[in-house]
Amino acid sequence: MDFSPSPRAAELTEQVRAFMAAEIEPVEAAYHQEMKRRREAGDGSNWQELPVMKELQAKARAQGLWNLFLPAGHEGPYAAKYGTDGGAGLSNVDYAPIAELTGRSFIAPYVFNCNAPDTGNMEVLLKYGSQEQKDTWLDPLLDGRIRSAFLMTEPAVASSDATNMELTAVRDGDSWVLNGTKWFSTGVGHPDCEIYIVMAVTDPDADRHHRHSMILVPRDTAGVKVERMLTTMGFFDEPHGHGEVSLTDVRVPAGNVISGPGEAFAIAQGRLGPGRVHHCMRLIGLAEKALELAIQRGTSREAFGKQLVNLGGNRERIAQARIAIESTRLLVLNAAWKLDVGGPMNAISEVSQIKVAAPRMALDVIDFAMQIHGGGGLTDDFPLAAAWTGARSLRFADGPDEVHLGLIARLELMKHGLSR
Repeated sequence: MDFSPSPRAAELTEQVRAFMAAEIEPVEAAYHQEMKRRREAGDGSNWQELPVMKELQAKARAQGLWNLFLPAGHEGPYAAKYGTDGGAGLSNVDYAPIAELTGRSFIAPYVFNCNAPDTGNMEVLLKYGSQEQKDTWLDPLLDGRIRSAFLMTEPAVASSDATNMELTAVRDGDSWVLNGTKWFSTGVGHPDCEIYIVMAVTDPDADRHHRHSMILVPRDTAGVKVERMLTTMGFFDEPHGHGEVSLTDVRVPAGNVISGPGEAFAIAQGRLGPGRVHHCMRLIGLAEKALELAIQRGTSREAFGKQLVNLGGNRERIAQARIAIESTRLLVLNAAWKLDVGGPMNAISEVSQIKVAAPRMALDVIDFAMQIHGGGGLTDDFPLAAAWTGARSLRFADGPDEVHLGLIARLELMKHGLSR
C-alpha cells in the first residue's frame, strides 16, 4: 500500500497550490460579491459567467494546469491535446491531493476544468463514447468551449434506487424519442451548457440493470425545457445551478446512445468510483479551509476575557477536527489506491465508506467553524453556510448514506457466509 504521489504529480500539486494562492484566492471574494450583486439586481445576469473566469482559465491552461482529472491509461491523444503539463493522465492517488486543494475554493474546479458533472461526463465519453460522440462533444468539453449536465434524478420516484428511473426513450426508426422529467440536473443553468447525458428507460422488459441507457441530448433540441432552477438550502449555485428539466417528444439520432442500449448501469459503475474520490478529496479541502477560518476567528476575537479558542472546549474541538480530517484523508487515499491497483470492483466497499465518511466529517468541521463565527457563520459574509450546504448535498449526490451503509454491511456479512 503506497499513497505517495509520483514526482510529476507532486510537482503539479505544488503548481496548483501556487496558482491558487497567486490567482484565485485574491479574486474569489470579489467574484462572489459580484455574483451576489447580480442576483439582487434580479435581471438574470447572475446566470451569466463573470469575465474573470475565462481569464483565470486561460492562465491555468497556459501553465499546463488543465483537465488534471484525466485518468491514467484512458487519456490517449486527448491528454496531449487538452491535458495537463506532461501529457499523460494521473492515477487516483496522484490526483487526490490536487482535488483536495481545489476543494478549498468554490471556483477553483471550474478554473482548472475539473468540475462536476463535466469531469464525469467527459470520463464517460472518453471511456465509452463512439469516435463521433468524442469528436462532437468530448473535444469541446475538454477544450472548455462548452459545459454539460447529467440528467438522472427524477421528482416522481425514489431516485436513491436508480432502477426506478421512469423517463422513457422509445426507438422510432433512426431516432430515439424521449419523454419525462428530471431534476437536480447540475449545470443546466450555465449559458455554456450545450449537452445533456440523460438516463432513460429503453427496454422496460429487460432485467432491472439492463433497462436503462445513457443518451446524449443537445440542449437546443426541440422539446427540451428547463422548467425552473432549484435552490439547495436557499442557494442557487449560479451560474451553474441545479434545474428541473422536462423532455417532451424529444427526438435524437439513434447514434446518440452511449456504448449501447441497456448499458447505463455498466457505464455508471465504471466511472462512479473515481468520481467519488474526487468529491471526497474536495470535501477534505473544504474542511481544511473551514478549520483555518475557525482558528483565525477564534484567535482574533475575545469573549469573557479570553480568546474564543480558549472557551467552551474549543481547543478540544480543534484537535478532534484535525483527527477527523487526517483519518478521512487516509480512508480516501486507501480507496484511491485500491481503485488504481484493481479497478472499481476492487474498491466497492472502500468507495462506499468514503462516500459516507467524508461528508459527515466535513459537516462536523464546518458546523464547528460556523459556531465559532456566531451569527456571521449563517450569512454569506463568510463561505461557511455555502460550504455546509455543499457538503450536505453530497450526502445525496452520489447516493444516500443509507444505500452505501447497506452495501458495506452486506459485503461484511458475506465474509461470514451470510447472503442478503
